[in-house]
Amino acid sequence: MRTKFTIIYAIGAVFLFLFPVFTDAAEDISEEEIFDAKILEILEEKETVREDGVKTLQQNIRLKGESGSWEEKEFTVYGILELEVVGSNAYKKGDKVLVNYAKDVRGNDVFYIVDYVRRGALYLLAFIFSLVIIAIGKWKGLKAILSLAVSFIIIMKFIVPRILNGDNPVIIGVAGSFIILVFIIYITEGFNWKSHLGIVSILTALLITSFISTFFTSLTRLTGMAQEETIFLASFGQGVINFNGLLLAAILIGTLGVLDDVVISQIEAVAQIKEANPTLSPSKVFTHAFNIGKTHLGALTNTLFLAYAGAALPLLLLFGIKQPPFLSFSQVINNEIVATEIVRAFAGNIGLALSVPIATFLAAYYYKGSKVKPAK
Repeated sequence: MRTKFTIIYAIGAVFLFLFPVFTDAAEDISEEEIFDAKILEILEEKETVREDGVKTLQQNIRLKGESGSWEEKEFTVYGILELEVVGSNAYKKGDKVLVNYAKDVRGNDVFYIVDYVRRGALYLLAFIFSLVIIAIGKWKGLKAILSLAVSFIIIMKFIVPRILNGDNPVIIGVAGSFIILVFIIYITEGFNWKSHLGIVSILTALLITSFISTFFTSLTRLTGMAQEETIFLASFGQGVINFNGLLLAAILIGTLGVLDDVVISQIEAVAQIKEANPTLSPSKVFTHAFNIGKTHLGALTNTLFLAYAGAALPLLLLFGIKQPPFLSFSQVINNEIVATEIVRAFAGNIGLALSVPIATFLAAYYYKGSKVKPAK
């Protein structure tokens, strides 16, 4: 037990050591000053109605800075302009917001409100999430939270910087997924044959998913630049980012978490069946465990599809607007944004489906002729 705590504390220390580095690096990138501020007073409001009937609200607001060089200093944001506003927020006294500060060509101070400050609510939600997971899962829950933190660090300290540096996103995605996989499995399941089999099974399924994704993104001629955020990123990426490869990397990382659940469950099912009846042949063990996996697979396939559908819900509305270029079902699915989500969902689910027989086969023949003790 002491060894387990030592490992957990050691990894936790690494996390606490690396996270400030990540935070500082993120702050150093921006050339403009963005700081927190609190709204003291709404000086003036103006409501306008656009030609399409949408109402927008413009406001002149008095604020006080709460961080950066404008901390404890008061200033005014002039939001009432002779311009058509696409969208607007209705701010009120006491709201905390992010403010962008710069100087215009004449050297005058210019401020505009970027967005609400949401960090406090997000930190609270993360804290509640951690409490619930640890309260229900106890030691397993703590290790799950730790593995989540490690995954975040690997994504932000390895995958993101390498892709921004111009490296092949597919190779980086596979390598990063493998590193995440090793940490997740060994932290949550321990260093044993169950974990070894899980890593081999998941890596095999990931490679298959990578091949399928690569083939069909090429066949459907997806550019990876259909989403608004990728277009925005392209303006800052200095032409070094491979957006087609970035799409493939996103598919792999998105599939990884579900693969972990399916594969470990299958290996545990094999171990339980073999423990209950050590005389069963590998083929019989495979058949029984595979039947369990098919039930599990049905639920998880729907989970993965619904996760993608939920994220792409605005896209699904395209099926109902009946306006060019979305007059028919074939036109809708032919749109690159929709096609990207379709490839993402199907490729991920194919890898998920194949992971069941792969993990079951490897586990059944590894435990051949032996009496095993399932992991607790």
